[in-house]
Amino acid sequence: MPEPALEAPLAAFLEALARHASPATVDAYRRDLLRFRAYAEESSLESWSQLDAALVRRFLGQERSRGLAPRSLARRRAALSRFADALVHEGMLTHNPVSLTPSPRQPQHLPRPVDVDQLAHFLNTPHDDGPLARRDQAMLELFYSSGLRLAELAALNLTDLESMRVRVIGKGGKPRQVPVGRRAATALDAWIQARGQWAGAGEPALFVGQRGARLGHRAIQLRLASLARERGLAEHLHPHRLRHSFASHLLESSQDLRAVQELLGHAHLSTTQVYTRLDWQHLAASYDAAHPRARRRPPSDEGTP
Repeated sequence: MPEPALEAPLAAFLEALARHASPATVDAYRRDLLRFRAYAEESSLESWSQLDAALVRRFLGQERSRGLAPRSLARRRAALSRFADALVHEGMLTHNPVSLTPSPRQPQHLPRPVDVDQLAHFLNTPHDDGPLARRDQAMLELFYSSGLRLAELAALNLTDLESMRVRVIGKGGKPRQVPVGRRAATALDAWIQARGQWAGAGEPALFVGQRGARLGHRAIQLRLASLARERGLAEHLHPHRLRHSFASHLLESSQDLRAVQELLGHAHLSTTQVYTRLDWQHLAASYDAAHPRARRRPPSDEGTP
């Protein structure tokens, strides 16, 4: 049976959390905290007032030894820290001991950019020129041409389009303008000519479904995955992969990290440095071509260096 002194504060915290957090968050926190409570009971913890950083570190260490992924470990720690904040607020703790434990290091899982030639072949694949094909082609071209996030493209209205550029609202409500390439502009013009066959009266959305309403995030993701299969692209395709391909290909060609930062809408250059990835062979070739001592001649027969 659970220790009553540990059960009641935990139940109260989860009840309060449910008033403003999503059901998925509440369920995840409940699983994490119940596991920690069981560990705390095994460690003879009688009250949450005895909670300290050493116990938290031992718990997270045990979870790591069980093979828990860094992302799950970070969520465990976040749940514990939020619960500890509530205990401080209730006067059961004087400080949050979880804040004294380091957050698990997260590996960088960046999507690989699609090869330039493969992506060009994919985008150039002929289609039947119907409204669905025109809309999908316009979305593909705009994702790759302008490096848009999924939410940015889904939220576009007709009024956001200007001559060879588009206005978007990025993270944090930050607006920016990004250029639209020639191929994307042509595809958008073709879609707008057909859009009236689907769009409902007064619908402001640029991209709509066959029922005339704005196309949702999930629908866009499914269309990209379906198009990749239909056109024979031998890898999974999703909006973020096109955005990453845009950034990587542009950076490889221009070497202008600041420009890529502005186009992606990143507040900090460090985000762009992590997000974008130059192909190693491209970097190695540039190094070999530019550095005076990158490629040294082998010694001559006479031993002269």
